[in-house]
Amino acid sequence: QVRLVESGGGLVQAGGSLRLSCAASGNIFSIRTMAWYRQAPGKQRELVAVVTSGRNTRYADSVKGRFTISTDNVKRTWFLQMNSLKPEDTAVYYCNAETAINYWGQGTQVTVSS
Repeated sequence: QVRLVESGGGLVQAGGSLRLSCAASGNIFSIRTMAWYRQAPGKQRELVAVVTSGRNTRYADSVKGRFTISTDNVKRTWFLQMNSLKPEDTAVYYCNAETAINYWGQGTQVTVSS
């Protein structure tokens, strides 16, 4: 099993920055991909960014050039650096670890005021 704990959410003005962290524990060596998703009120959960064990990254079109996903060398922690934040980035952000099954963190609220 893998346990995920997120931190770093909060309230920020438009144009500001936040950095989210996701700390993994348990069977971390079974993790294949690490990702961030978000869910805004009334909307479906959507993929924001993903990094594979081979360090390939992929981003949602809406965050390209503004967000950066990164991880430490042993997959214990991954990060989402969010710059130039917009009000439409407001959502609950969840980290995700894919093994044979998916594991999710508890979510952290990000609110961007205009």
